[in-house]
Amino acid sequence: MCTGAECRRRESAGQARRLAVTGTRLCLTCRERLVQVLGRLPALYEECARRIDGSSNGVREKTSGGALPGMPLNTAALEVRSSILAVLSSWAAVVAEQRRVPGPRRTVPLLTAFLRRHADWLVTHEAAGELSQEVARLARGAWRVIDPGPQRRVTIGDCVEHGCPGGLTAVVRPDRPAVPAEISCDASPEHHWLGHQWLQLSRRLGARAALTAPGEDTGGIRADRHETGEPEAQPVTWFTAADVARLWSIPSGTVYRHASQQKWRRHSKQGRTYYHHADVLRTLSALRRSP
Repeated sequence: MCTGAECRRRESAGQARRLAVTGTRLCLTCRERLVQVLGRLPALYEECARRIDGSSNGVREKTSGGALPGMPLNTAALEVRSSILAVLSSWAAVVAEQRRVPGPRRTVPLLTAFLRRHADWLVTHEAAGELSQEVARLARGAWRVIDPGPQRRVTIGDCVEHGCPGGLTAVVRPDRPAVPAEISCDASPEHHWLGHQWLQLSRRLGARAALTAPGEDTGGIRADRHETGEPEAQPVTWFTAADVARLWSIPSGTVYRHASQQKWRRHSKQGRTYYHHADVLRTLSALRRSP
């Protein structure tokens, strides 16, 4: 079975991993994704450089000492750039040593070009899956630095991975409806899903599907028993139409139509309408299963 990043996400969401191409460790999709993301890393690396002073995304930390005492730094941008260079250098060294070829100079453009030239060999390496996952994590980290934007966080529940003590949180972008929501674990970064995988993920929550939410400022609220009629032992999460649209990657109009047709339970607070998570899951799960 494929050990690539995309197939690992499929497996985490309850779907089967794809078969690896004969003689390799990755399926065709994961191989193509690996090559594509490698090709994007130089531009992402440079974009992170433009945000090191903290002026582009509002993430500022003070540092003292050095040539410019007190200069505001975006430490996340520094860390991402350092990780990109370190990971690419380590893999280029593996290729150079095992294939007995000269390695490139230690620059991101040359390193990525070198790795892409040797992609056919890399996908046969026993650690091809680790390379795929590391490259995907580098790109995600860079994008979080480059385009963080305003975010809303909705608590989902405990992580579904066996033995993981973390909690799952969905991050949605109110200003960027085309950007899919991300569901991630606060303990293990590799436990990561996109919003469209929520339905598969929700099945793995099983008995832990009694979700909680942090408060109305995140878009989801937990209603009191006297407001909903629910048993006190079963806390309820309520989603706004915008939350549902972004988590499931469907138009808001579709959300309102389903809410009306399927008679979703709703709860209003301070002029905003929230829908019961169980009704949302039931409707959208059925739609995804239908041919």
